[in-house]
Amino acid sequence: MKGGVVCVTGASGFIGSWLVQLLLNRGYSVHATVQDINEKKETDHLLALEGADEERLKLFQMDLLDYNSIIAAVKGTDGILHLASPNVIGQVQDPQKELLEPAIKGTKNVIMAAKEVGIQRVVVTSSISSIVPSPNWPADVPKSEDCWTDEDYCRNKGLWYPLSKLWAEKAAWEVSKDQGIDVAVVNPATVLGPILPPVLNSSVGAILALLQGSTETYADFYMGCVHVKDVAMAHILLYENKSATGRHLCCKDISHFSDLAAKIAELYPQYNIPRLPKDTQPGLLRKENAGKKLMDLGLQFTPVEQIINDTVESLKSKGYVS
Repeated sequence: MKGGVVCVTGASGFIGSWLVQLLLNRGYSVHATVQDINEKKETDHLLALEGADEERLKLFQMDLLDYNSIIAAVKGTDGILHLASPNVIGQVQDPQKELLEPAIKGTKNVIMAAKEVGIQRVVVTSSISSIVPSPNWPADVPKSEDCWTDEDYCRNKGLWYPLSKLWAEKAAWEVSKDQGIDVAVVNPATVLGPILPPVLNSSVGAILALLQGSTETYADFYMGCVHVKDVAMAHILLYENKSATGRHLCCKDISHFSDLAAKIAELYPQYNIPRLPKDTQPGLLRKENAGKKLMDLGLQFTPVEQIINDTVESLKSKGYVS
């Protein structure tokens, strides 16, 4: 499957940009979708990627709720790497319109489009937010791909982002089964590393806040961290290995946000990193090599020290911190 043509939805984002770069490096041609093809903040950094000439990188304006725009982007490709989804962690005015509908219906539309144009392999980006929060999971069992986010807990607390990821992933499994499409899912932990787009994403924004003294613990949203290049490579490995099925937790170890904060404080003592409680994720069992399914496919996870260094140095190079 190497060296073919693939469609990357949500290509202008943090993960999508790196995925396009790694695909180009690997000899693929890419149909990259963006929300607004006339918005330079979405397109310029993609067009500047190594290997991004007019023949190998084609940009498409796509709306998750506009089926015809999806068909136009995926036509002529061999597979789809579906990343596009609203990424709003905080308060939203209209959860149905801002998060749920585009995430769920958009995922269904992409898989239906794959069926229509004859694509068999689709890799879907889900999240650990479809695994946690899950407070009713057995207290003595580490969380894994078998764990699903608790819908009632999220509804009661107004946690619409995890619900959007949960229901979009479940929609992917349902529609792919109905349509006979081969789907594999990546469930990345908190994604960190060098920033390619000009806009700061929410996960790296959490590290910026920590460097600035924030005591937020992200109790319902954290399960570990992973390098953005590892997440991009996970998508490629799942695409290239058709035998890979099901969900794939994308982080080496399950850990608490306090573990990450303590390591950042150790590596960057010049910043005023607050001392957080030892267990910032109540009930979450720490576990090494939790991402074994991806490791068995050949993914070598970046050590946490390098993840931190790449993230902080990128924030410094872009002027977010000094």
